[in-house]
Amino acid sequence: MARRIRAKGLATGRSAAQIAEEIHEVCGPQFGTTKIKGHRLSYGIALADVIEQVRALFDRDEKPPPGIGETLLSAYESGLKRPGPEYLHYLCTVYRVEPASLGYDGPCICGHGHRMPGVVGGNDLQGRHGAALAEPPDIGTPPPPADQSFEGEEDENILRRTLLQLLSSNPGVAKLDGPVLGACEGIRRRMDRTLVSATVSPAMLDQWEEATLSFGRQYTTTAPLRLLCDVLLELSTVRTAMCRRQPIDLQERLCRMAAQLSGLSGMIMINLGDHRLARSFFRTGRTAADETGDRALRAWVTAREALVPLYYGDAREALNLAKKSRDLAGQTPCAAQAMAPVVEARALAMLSGIDSKKEVVDQAKRALARARNAFSHMKAGDQEDAAFGYTEKQLYFYQGDVLTKLGQTLEAEVVLDQALDKYQDHILDQTLIRLDRAQCRLIEGDLADALDTATEALRLLGPEYRTDFIMRPALALEQAVMARDANHPKLTTYREQLRPPQPLLGEGIGGA
Repeated sequence: MARRIRAKGLATGRSAAQIAEEIHEVCGPQFGTTKIKGHRLSYGIALADVIEQVRALFDRDEKPPPGIGETLLSAYESGLKRPGPEYLHYLCTVYRVEPASLGYDGPCICGHGHRMPGVVGGNDLQGRHGAALAEPPDIGTPPPPADQSFEGEEDENILRRTLLQLLSSNPGVAKLDGPVLGACEGIRRRMDRTLVSATVSPAMLDQWEEATLSFGRQYTTTAPLRLLCDVLLELSTVRTAMCRRQPIDLQERLCRMAAQLSGLSGMIMINLGDHRLARSFFRTGRTAADETGDRALRAWVTAREALVPLYYGDAREALNLAKKSRDLAGQTPCAAQAMAPVVEARALAMLSGIDSKKEVVDQAKRALARARNAFSHMKAGDQEDAAFGYTEKQLYFYQGDVLTKLGQTLEAEVVLDQALDKYQDHILDQTLIRLDRAQCRLIEGDLADALDTATEALRLLGPEYRTDFIMRPALALEQAVMARDANHPKLTTYREQLRPPQPLLGEGIGGA
């Protein structure tokens, strides 16, 4: 049937894109032919032909051979899988269409058009992507109408451009600047509007949920800004699906994903050092979590939000939020039952120099005991999830941090060593653990060992992780050492790691 449609279309001078649309409209209801499959059939080519085209484009762009094969492409065409941003870009290039023509929301990651050079209304009149499949210019085809429902396209394009820079050989080019922060806030605000206003298939929801869990797993191994772009693009996709009210079971699943992705965005914003946007994303996450009625999810968002005032100077607010999270969790075995008491203990440790120390120390240790007990009752899956659950290594790390702040250095160093032994990823937590160990040495009066430990911590830290969040305790250590010995001989080496020389203008950006 597709062959006949193609033959008739070619005979009457229709473009491949128009033929593909007709194949989808005619064959879709009867055979489940997807839009992306319709485009391959409109060219009358096999799966292997498309794969070779994609491989040729990767080779042209001097990239390693792609892992895409006929099995994966077939899964895309059957709707079982969705291509990632990079593969979608190259498939759009092969077929010379935008993602919407292949059945996917949003513009391509490249931020440019893929239409054929010379096509009226095309975004790529100079042929940026080159020609992939032979097709005569479709001079008479008017431009498609603008998608008025796609809000925030520019915000998403900013994030896509940032992601492309991070994927390039010069990741230092991308930074958390004004446009990126504006794009983050724009997506969050639109999610807020959608939550107070609100059909996707269950299969698509399954894919989005798996993507959300995948981002949680990447939280410990991916540079913050790179992960933020991916997470917010997924959040924007979920928001688009929520623009219309869904059946109640699907709406609840969408709200759950919105809460998790917003909370994860808030966590990343903490790591990037922007506490204002972190707080805003957690508020959005709470709004979404409230729609689900899930006490464990609401408690998780609140416990994560408590880290904002904890890291940025308001221990009493952190303590109040931790107690609120604990109340929300109730008797439900969940991550927040372990996380909230740990945050409570860390806040109490920060207050130990202000309030009656003996009483506060006792309260903090009781909170740690509650956390250990709650952890032992958590589900195994939650004990292995560093983002949406709570892991044993996190428990050791934060317990060591509490003991360090309480000045109990001998016990703290034992726990911190155990924590570091368990960490094979998450360089941010490893750095904070090493800085806590340095703080223990400083409290004990061994300035040389403290500076050696802290210098090694910063040496292992890549430039993409040197955010305000991670540098604050490093700078505080410098000030504490100077207060004891401003001329300590090892301060110079430490400062070289603390403030590495910046590249000259043009270095790392292709030169000038």
